[in-house]
Amino acid sequence: MLRWMRIAALAASLAAASSASAVTIDVNGVKRSYTAQLPAKRPAPLVIVLHGKTQRGADMITRTAWPQVAKREGLAVVFPDGLNNAWADARTKAGPALRGPPAGTDDVAFIAKLVEKLVADGTADARHVFIAGISNGGAMAMTMACARADLFAAAASVIMNLTDEAAVTCHPSRPVPMLLMNGTADLLVPYGGGHGTSYFAADGFWSTDETLAFWRRLNGCETDDAETTDLPDRAPADHSTVTRISSRCPRGHDVVLYRVNHGGHRVPGFSPDARFPKVAAGLLGPQNADIDAAETIWTFFSRFP
Repeated sequence: MLRWMRIAALAASLAAASSASAVTIDVNGVKRSYTAQLPAKRPAPLVIVLHGKTQRGADMITRTAWPQVAKREGLAVVFPDGLNNAWADARTKAGPALRGPPAGTDDVAFIAKLVEKLVADGTADARHVFIAGISNGGAMAMTMACARADLFAAAASVIMNLTDEAAVTCHPSRPVPMLLMNGTADLLVPYGGGHGTSYFAADGFWSTDETLAFWRRLNGCETDDAETTDLPDRAPADHSTVTRISSRCPRGHDVVLYRVNHGGHRVPGFSPDARFPKVAAGLLGPQNADIDAAETIWTFFSRFP
Protein backbone atom coordinates (compact mmCIF):
# COMPACT_ATOMS: atom_id res chain seq x y z
CA MET A 1 0.00 0.00 0.00
CA LEU A 2 2.77 2.46 0.92
CA ARG A 3 4.49 1.82 -2.43
CA TRP A 4 1.32 2.73 -4.31
CA MET A 5 0.87 5.85 -2.18
CA ARG A 6 4.37 6.95 -3.18
CA ILE A 7 3.71 6.30 -6.86
CA ALA A 8 0.43 8.23 -6.70
CA ALA A 9 2.12 11.14 -4.90
CA LEU A 10 4.87 11.30 -7.55
CA ALA A 11 2.34 11.20 -10.39
CA ALA A 12 0.31 13.99 -8.79
CA SER A 13 3.43 16.12 -8.33
CA LEU A 14 4.43 15.71 -11.97
CA ALA A 15 0.93 16.61 -13.12
CA ALA A 16 0.92 19.72 -10.93
CA ALA A 17 4.38 20.68 -12.19
CA SER A 18 3.06 20.75 -15.75
CA SER A 19 0.40 23.31 -14.72
CA ALA A 20 2.79 25.61 -12.83
CA SER A 21 4.26 28.70 -14.48
CA ALA A 22 7.70 30.31 -14.18
CA VAL A 23 7.86 34.07 -13.57
CA THR A 24 10.55 36.69 -12.88
CA ILE A 25 10.40 39.91 -10.90
CA ASP A 26 12.92 42.70 -10.40
CA VAL A 27 14.32 43.13 -6.89
CA ASN A 28 16.77 46.01 -6.44
CA GLY A 29 17.86 45.68 -10.07
CA VAL A 30 18.26 41.88 -9.93
CA LYS A 31 16.00 39.51 -11.87
CA ARG A 32 14.60 36.92 -9.48
CA SER A 33 12.65 33.85 -10.53
CA TYR A 34 9.89 31.74 -9.02
CA THR A 35 7.36 29.13 -10.11
CA ALA A 36 3.71 29.56 -9.16
CA GLN A 37 0.82 27.10 -9.03
CA LEU A 38 -2.34 29.16 -8.79
CA PRO A 39 -5.99 28.14 -8.26
CA ALA A 40 -8.93 29.32 -10.32
CA LYS A 41 -10.66 30.86 -7.30
CA ARG A 42 -8.87 33.94 -5.95
CA PRO A 43 -7.86 35.49 -3.65
CA ALA A 44 -6.58 32.28 -2.11
CA PRO A 45 -4.41 31.32 0.84
CA LEU A 46 -0.76 31.63 -0.21
CA VAL A 47 2.11 29.34 0.79
CA ILE A 48 5.71 30.28 -0.01
CA VAL A 49 7.83 27.09 -0.15
CA LEU A 50 11.61 27.52 0.10
CA HIS A 51 14.05 24.90 -1.19
CA GLY A 52 17.24 23.74 0.50
CA LYS A 53 20.79 24.68 -0.50
CA THR A 54 21.89 23.23 -3.90
CA GLN A 55 18.23 22.97 -4.93
CA ARG A 56 15.77 25.10 -6.90
CA GLY A 57 12.08 25.79 -6.54
CA ALA A 58 11.35 23.14 -9.17
CA ASP A 59 12.74 20.48 -6.82
CA MET A 60 10.03 21.32 -4.31
CA ILE A 61 7.42 20.68 -7.00
CA THR A 62 8.62 17.18 -7.85
CA ARG A 63 9.94 16.07 -4.43
CA THR A 64 7.24 17.26 -2.04
CA ALA A 65 3.46 16.93 -1.80
CA TRP A 66 2.88 20.69 -1.92
CA PRO A 67 1.50 20.64 -5.50
CA GLN A 68 -1.23 18.12 -4.70
CA VAL A 69 -2.02 19.73 -1.33
CA ALA A 70 -2.42 23.06 -3.13
CA LYS A 71 -4.67 21.57 -5.81
CA ARG A 72 -6.87 19.81 -3.25
CA GLU A 73 -7.15 22.79 -0.89
CA GLY A 74 -7.38 25.57 -3.49
CA LEU A 75 -4.11 27.20 -2.44
CA ALA A 76 -1.77 29.49 -4.28
CA VAL A 77 1.67 27.97 -3.77
CA VAL A 78 4.88 29.63 -4.91
CA PHE A 79 8.34 28.08 -5.22
CA PRO A 80 11.01 30.83 -5.37
CA ASP A 81 14.59 30.26 -6.56
CA GLY A 82 17.55 31.27 -4.41
CA LEU A 83 20.59 32.76 -6.16
CA ASN A 84 23.39 30.19 -6.48
CA ASN A 85 20.73 27.70 -5.30
CA ALA A 86 20.92 29.12 -1.76
CA TRP A 87 19.24 31.63 0.54
CA ALA A 88 20.72 34.65 2.29
CA ASP A 89 19.21 33.91 5.69
CA ALA A 90 20.32 35.57 8.93
CA ARG A 91 23.43 33.38 9.14
CA THR A 92 26.63 34.51 7.41
CA LYS A 93 28.54 31.22 7.70
CA ALA A 94 27.86 28.30 5.36
CA GLY A 95 29.27 24.81 5.07
CA PRO A 96 32.91 24.72 3.84
CA ALA A 97 32.19 23.21 0.43
CA LEU A 98 28.94 24.99 -0.40
CA ARG A 99 28.89 28.63 -1.47
CA GLY A 100 26.00 30.86 -0.63
CA PRO A 101 24.26 33.55 -2.68
CA PRO A 102 26.24 36.50 -4.11
CA ALA A 103 27.34 39.17 -1.64
CA GLY A 104 24.63 41.73 -1.05
CA THR A 105 21.73 39.41 -1.89
CA ASP A 106 18.59 40.60 -0.10
CA ASP A 107 16.27 37.62 0.08
CA VAL A 108 14.10 39.27 2.72
CA ALA A 109 13.28 41.96 0.14
CA PHE A 110 12.72 39.34 -2.58
CA ILE A 111 10.25 37.25 -0.62
CA ALA A 112 8.48 40.31 0.81
CA LYS A 113 8.08 41.79 -2.67
CA LEU A 114 6.78 38.49 -3.97
CA VAL A 115 4.12 38.33 -1.25
CA GLU A 116 3.15 41.96 -1.71
CA LYS A 117 2.83 41.50 -5.49
CA LEU A 118 0.55 38.47 -5.15
CA VAL A 119 -1.63 40.24 -2.59
CA ALA A 120 -1.82 43.41 -4.67
CA ASP A 121 -2.87 41.60 -7.87
CA GLY A 122 -5.64 39.72 -6.07
CA THR A 123 -4.00 36.29 -6.16
CA ALA A 124 -3.37 35.96 -2.43
CA ASP A 125 -5.51 36.63 0.62
CA ALA A 126 -3.36 38.87 2.84
CA ARG A 127 -4.84 37.27 5.97
CA HIS A 128 -3.71 33.80 4.93
CA VAL A 129 -0.06 34.00 3.85
CA PHE A 130 2.32 31.31 5.10
CA ILE A 131 5.97 30.39 4.63
CA ALA A 132 7.71 27.02 4.90
CA GLY A 133 11.24 25.89 4.06
CA ILE A 134 13.64 22.99 4.34
CA SER A 135 17.27 23.14 5.54
CA ASN A 136 18.70 26.47 4.27
CA GLY A 137 15.11 27.26 3.26
CA GLY A 138 14.02 26.50 6.82
CA ALA A 139 16.55 29.01 8.09
CA MET A 140 15.17 31.54 5.59
CA ALA A 141 11.60 30.83 6.74
CA MET A 142 12.63 31.63 10.31
CA THR A 143 14.48 34.74 9.08
CA MET A 144 11.29 35.94 7.38
CA ALA A 145 9.24 35.28 10.51
CA CYS A 146 11.74 37.40 12.41
CA ALA A 147 12.11 40.23 9.88
CA ARG A 148 8.61 40.43 8.33
CA ALA A 149 6.20 38.93 10.82
CA ASP A 150 3.60 41.38 9.52
CA LEU A 151 3.31 39.36 6.30
CA PHE A 152 2.75 35.84 7.64
CA ALA A 153 -0.02 34.06 9.51
CA ALA A 154 2.30 31.15 10.39
CA ALA A 155 5.69 29.66 9.47
CA ALA A 156 7.37 26.24 9.36
CA SER A 157 11.01 25.20 9.39
CA VAL A 158 12.10 21.66 8.48
CA ILE A 159 15.53 20.14 9.36
CA MET A 160 17.01 23.39 10.66
CA ASN A 161 17.97 24.95 14.00
CA LEU A 162 18.81 28.49 15.02
CA THR A 163 22.32 29.86 15.51
CA ASP A 164 23.56 32.73 17.69
CA GLU A 165 23.56 34.99 14.62
CA ALA A 166 20.00 34.13 13.67
CA ALA A 167 18.67 34.49 17.21
CA VAL A 168 20.32 37.80 18.09
CA THR A 169 18.83 39.47 15.00
CA CYS A 170 15.32 38.04 15.52
CA HIS A 171 12.88 40.75 16.61
CA PRO A 172 9.47 39.96 15.11
CA SER A 173 6.85 42.69 15.19
CA ARG A 174 4.30 40.19 16.50
CA PRO A 175 4.18 36.48 17.46
CA VAL A 176 4.11 34.09 14.50
CA PRO A 177 2.85 30.50 15.00
CA MET A 178 5.81 28.22 14.31
CA LEU A 179 6.14 24.54 13.36
CA LEU A 180 9.53 22.80 13.63
CA MET A 181 10.29 19.38 12.14
CA ASN A 182 13.76 17.93 12.88
CA GLY A 183 15.41 14.50 12.81
CA THR A 184 17.39 13.15 15.74
CA ALA A 185 19.93 11.48 13.38
CA ASP A 186 20.56 14.57 11.23
CA LEU A 187 24.17 14.59 10.00
CA LEU A 188 24.19 18.24 8.85
CA VAL A 189 22.09 20.09 11.43
CA PRO A 190 22.50 18.09 14.66
CA TYR A 191 19.40 17.67 16.78
CA GLY A 192 21.58 18.24 19.84
CA GLY A 193 23.35 21.26 18.35
CA GLY A 194 26.97 22.00 17.51
CA HIS A 195 28.66 20.71 14.36
CA GLY A 196 27.34 17.90 12.20
CA THR A 197 29.43 14.92 11.17
CA SER A 198 28.93 15.54 7.43
CA TYR A 199 31.66 17.27 5.42
CA PHE A 200 29.02 19.75 4.27
CA ALA A 201 27.95 20.68 7.82
CA ALA A 202 28.26 24.19 9.19
CA ASP A 203 29.15 24.95 12.81
CA GLY A 204 27.44 26.66 15.70
CA PHE A 205 23.89 25.32 15.55
CA TRP A 206 21.68 25.49 18.59
CA SER A 207 19.98 22.28 19.64
CA THR A 208 16.39 21.67 18.61
CA ASP A 209 15.36 21.95 22.26
CA GLU A 210 16.96 25.42 22.44
CA THR A 211 15.35 26.44 19.14
CA LEU A 212 11.95 25.27 20.39
CA ALA A 213 12.42 27.16 23.67
CA PHE A 214 13.37 30.33 21.74
CA TRP A 215 10.13 30.35 19.74
CA ARG A 216 8.15 29.54 22.85
CA ARG A 217 9.63 32.60 24.58
CA LEU A 218 8.93 34.86 21.61
CA ASN A 219 5.33 33.68 21.41
CA GLY A 220 4.65 33.97 25.14
CA CYS A 221 4.33 30.20 25.67
CA GLU A 222 5.18 28.26 28.78
CA THR A 223 8.61 26.64 28.71
CA ASP A 224 7.53 23.03 29.27
CA ASP A 225 5.83 20.60 26.88
CA ALA A 226 2.05 20.78 26.81
CA GLU A 227 1.63 17.33 25.32
CA THR A 228 3.92 14.68 23.84
CA THR A 229 2.28 12.26 21.40
CA ASP A 230 3.92 9.34 19.62
CA LEU A 231 2.37 9.12 16.15
CA PRO A 232 1.54 5.78 14.50
CA ASP A 233 4.49 3.94 12.96
CA ARG A 234 2.93 3.60 9.52
CA ALA A 235 6.17 2.67 7.75
CA PRO A 236 8.19 0.29 9.95
CA ALA A 237 10.70 -0.28 7.14
CA ASP A 238 12.08 3.26 7.51
CA HIS A 239 13.28 2.45 11.06
CA SER A 240 12.09 5.82 12.34
CA THR A 241 9.07 7.22 14.14
CA VAL A 242 7.58 10.65 14.82
CA THR A 243 6.72 12.35 18.12
CA ARG A 244 4.58 15.49 18.21
CA ILE A 245 5.46 17.94 21.00
CA SER A 246 3.05 20.82 21.56
CA SER A 247 3.33 23.93 23.73
CA ARG A 248 1.13 25.83 26.15
CA CYS A 249 0.73 29.12 24.28
CA PRO A 250 -1.71 32.02 24.13
CA ARG A 251 -4.44 31.53 21.54
CA GLY A 252 -3.03 31.84 18.02
CA HIS A 253 0.62 31.80 19.13
CA ASP A 254 1.13 28.05 18.78
CA VAL A 255 4.57 26.44 18.67
CA VAL A 256 4.87 22.73 17.82
CA LEU A 257 7.75 20.35 17.19
CA TYR A 258 7.60 17.16 15.13
CA ARG A 259 10.60 15.16 16.35
CA VAL A 260 11.57 12.54 13.78
CA ASN A 261 13.18 9.83 15.86
CA HIS A 262 16.18 8.36 13.99
CA GLY A 263 15.35 10.62 11.03
CA GLY A 264 18.15 12.19 8.99
CA HIS A 265 18.56 15.49 7.15
CA ARG A 266 15.54 14.52 5.07
CA VAL A 267 12.01 15.75 4.48
CA PRO A 268 9.43 13.27 5.82
CA GLY A 269 7.08 12.19 3.07
CA PHE A 270 5.29 9.47 1.17
CA SER A 271 7.55 9.92 -1.89
CA PRO A 272 11.38 10.18 -2.12
CA ASP A 273 12.79 13.63 -1.35
CA ALA A 274 15.93 13.04 -3.44
CA ARG A 275 16.75 12.00 -6.99
CA PHE A 276 18.94 9.14 -5.76
CA PRO A 277 17.38 7.92 -2.49
CA LYS A 278 20.11 5.37 -1.66
CA VAL A 279 22.87 7.94 -2.09
CA ALA A 280 20.87 10.45 -0.03
CA ALA A 281 20.41 7.89 2.73
CA GLY A 282 24.17 7.41 2.93
CA LEU A 283 24.98 11.13 2.97
CA LEU A 284 22.01 12.55 4.87
CA GLY A 285 20.48 9.68 6.84
CA PRO A 286 17.08 7.97 6.57
CA GLN A 287 13.83 9.55 5.35
CA ASN A 288 10.72 9.02 7.47
CA ALA A 289 7.53 7.90 5.74
CA ASP A 290 5.11 7.92 8.70
CA ILE A 291 4.03 11.49 7.96
CA ASP A 292 4.20 13.82 4.99
CA ALA A 293 5.78 17.20 5.70
CA ALA A 294 3.56 19.22 3.37
CA GLU A 295 0.36 17.60 4.61
CA THR A 296 1.40 18.07 8.25
CA ILE A 297 2.45 21.68 7.75
CA TRP A 298 -0.76 22.61 5.92
CA THR A 299 -2.85 21.06 8.71
CA PHE A 300 -0.98 23.40 11.09
CA PHE A 301 -1.20 26.46 8.80
CA SER A 302 -4.89 26.05 8.10
CA ARG A 303 -5.74 26.90 11.71
CA PHE A 304 -4.40 30.46 11.51
CA PRO A 305 -5.92 33.52 9.84
